[in-house]
Amino acid sequence: MGFPTKKEMYDALVERHGKGLQAKFSNGTVAVCGLGGLGSNIALHLVRAGVGHIHLMDFDKVNISNLNRQQYFPDQLGRYKADALTETLKRAAPYCDITSQVVKLDEDNIDKLLAPYDIICEAFDKADQKAMLVNAVLEKFPEKYLVSGSGMAGLGSSNEIITRCIGKRFYLCGDGKSDVSDGLGLVSARVAICAAHQANMILRILAEEFEP
Repeated sequence: MGFPTKKEMYDALVERHGKGLQAKFSNGTVAVCGLGGLGSNIALHLVRAGVGHIHLMDFDKVNISNLNRQQYFPDQLGRYKADALTETLKRAAPYCDITSQVVKLDEDNIDKLLAPYDIICEAFDKADQKAMLVNAVLEKFPEKYLVSGSGMAGLGSSNEIITRCIGKRFYLCGDGKSDVSDGLGLVSARVAICAAHQANMILRILAEEFEP
């Protein structure tokens, strides 16, 4: 079998998801802020589902400590995550519209960088960065959907990781308590569970299905 065409890839998604649902996914625009254990896995789920446009943002480079849980490979060490992840995602979904920026989000540039996107996905590592982004989005973009992650460290029960509706357009995924500062490690399986919760919530928003 030769390399699939764009139509063949789309038709395969329609076969799995249905024409109406796939159209909603294909019309989606999502900004993924942070491309570590959460963001790299979230982005992969989204492109595999056929989300129309994904914008990736991170300032960091791939290092060896990332390889245990993030969607990078040894031959990508030292590269900017935004560039390396784009390459990986294009292998999975070659026709997906993916853009990326090597940038550190802060209160001064959030207005400009996040304005074009319907859904904003917070996937930062550190609590202060998470709080900064969440607070800024809730204040500056009350009309946008925000999906955030909090609590996926250690080897706690998978069932403790849940998706909660915190506000009208704000969803929080995770166990809400575990943190690496408590001496807990970050294990691929549990981080990926939280990332899958975030990705699934984004897809549900695009499908106009919401958590109570």
